[in-house]
Amino acid sequence: MSKYDIPKKKITKEGLQNAFKLYRFIKPYRIEYAIGLFFLLGASIASLAFPKLLGDLVNSGNKGNLSEDLNYIGLLLVITLLVQSIFSYFRTILFVNVTEKTLAFLRQHTYNHLIKLPLKFFEQRRVGELNSRISSDISLLQETLTTTLAEFLRQILIIVGGISLLVITSLKLTLFMLAIVPAIVLLSVVFGRFIRRFSKQVQNEVAESNTIVEETLQGIQSVKTFTNEHFEILRYKKRTEEIAKIGMKSGKYRGAFSAFLISGLFGAMVAVIWKGSILLSEGTIDAGELFSFVIYSGFIGGTIGGLASVFTQIQRFIGATEELFEIFDIDEEPLAELNQHIQSEDIIHGDIEIKNLTFAYPTRPDEEVLQDINIAIKKNQHIALVGTSGSGKTTITTLILQLHRHQTGQILFDGRDSHKFNLSSLRQQISLVPQDIFLFGGTIRENIAYGKTNATEEEIIDAAKQANAWEFIDRFPDKLETIVGERGTQLSGGQRQRIAIARAVLKNPKILILDEATSSLDSESERLVQDALEKLMVGRTSIVIAHRLSTIRNADQIYVIERGKLIEHGTHAELMQNTEGIYKNLSELQYTG
Repeated sequence: MSKYDIPKKKITKEGLQNAFKLYRFIKPYRIEYAIGLFFLLGASIASLAFPKLLGDLVNSGNKGNLSEDLNYIGLLLVITLLVQSIFSYFRTILFVNVTEKTLAFLRQHTYNHLIKLPLKFFEQRRVGELNSRISSDISLLQETLTTTLAEFLRQILIIVGGISLLVITSLKLTLFMLAIVPAIVLLSVVFGRFIRRFSKQVQNEVAESNTIVEETLQGIQSVKTFTNEHFEILRYKKRTEEIAKIGMKSGKYRGAFSAFLISGLFGAMVAVIWKGSILLSEGTIDAGELFSFVIYSGFIGGTIGGLASVFTQIQRFIGATEELFEIFDIDEEPLAELNQHIQSEDIIHGDIEIKNLTFAYPTRPDEEVLQDINIAIKKNQHIALVGTSGSGKTTITTLILQLHRHQTGQILFDGRDSHKFNLSSLRQQISLVPQDIFLFGGTIRENIAYGKTNATEEEIIDAAKQANAWEFIDRFPDKLETIVGERGTQLSGGQRQRIAIARAVLKNPKILILDEATSSLDSESERLVQDALEKLMVGRTSIVIAHRLSTIRNADQIYVIERGKLIEHGTHAELMQNTEGIYKNLSELQYTG
């Protein structure tokens, strides 16, 4: 979803229910909100009183009461202005305070909920879309809660109160005004919506042009490699010229709209004054009443016109809340805040048994990635999973980590079903070192300490030394405070890998999973990383996924996976004796290569 394309939904019963659900976030600040509504009511009443007092001032002057009445009404006008100003000031402050507190609460709730959702949710959503939920949608809610709802209430009060005062002033003139002004305002609203369509087209085209810039700059190497600079220049030129065409077309209609507004609204005002003058000559209405009537008519006309944009904003507000509550309705993982010590019933020792395991990803429910897998791993054993890309090796490790929940079969830890463990405690005792290392953009210290957030300086340095990382960290001027850059881009592949190993060392897991941890490294980096991994695997149940079969020859058991099925297993020597086996063929191909 483009940042320019904020969702706008029809106002439905379900949408309103979701919008009202949002007010549970306001509930802690309801007293401040109620006081804000009181000040809003007071400011609205003061604004309605102002035209009436001006009319009384005109009448008083016409009657020749140039002293007492004029001074008294003038004083009331000053008091009304002061009341309106003070009430508006406090109303604004209170609504802003409530809104900021509410949105902080809402942002925290949204982020807390998102981060606890299962992995399958993130596999079905784009990060940009989720970021939009927290940024664009909540920013829209901020504008609505701060100004739009207050403005909507104020406008309703002015329209209802203004028409009531008009009826009291002159029923005939009110009926005449209601026959003209609303029709002009409604035509203005329809015309305005038509023009806003052009504005939205421009926004969409701008978003498309921004996409071109973003993609070409991110992929500048590909652009230059294929010598497509002029192709991209023409593509961007075409898009920006389209923006200009739409903008110029929109300008013509905007000019026509301005002319219509001037002639329509001022024409309606002239008609009301003309009819009022007739009633004035007949003695049906006073000059002051006519003066008040004209001002009230302007108030009401302008307010009805503004109501359309407020209504549109409320539609967008409801659309944003619907998007948010769709996410809120998704069940979180059963996570628990961890204490320093894991509960005795959740401690694992390293035995793993996979029984009759069958699995399909939620996005592809008809395609079984794993079929009837059976694997038994003893405590402190070193086992390897091998097979071609896409055979299901990594899927097995994600199921052991409980990142996905299997549909059929069992995964047992120490003979106990995985679903009976506290999920957070279970994952705390398993560590993964993947091929594609993700480092946060902060310091080396922060990235290593991510394995144990309360680790001491000595523990971090010791973990770095065990991972063969301290030798390069110590050479940096800032040592552990060295910034690694976004995704660790300031470090080489081997350095990133050793930081990840240090993180795993610090976590001190019972079960270690290594997913192609050395496949993309040069010989020297691979030697250092492999040495660190061998030290890390000592005294732990280790599961290694490897394409380089030379790294797993000493594994206690090697399991060969092909198209989601377990084809063969055994030690390296046992598997090499099977002349028709996949493992022997793969090994000979690599050796020959």
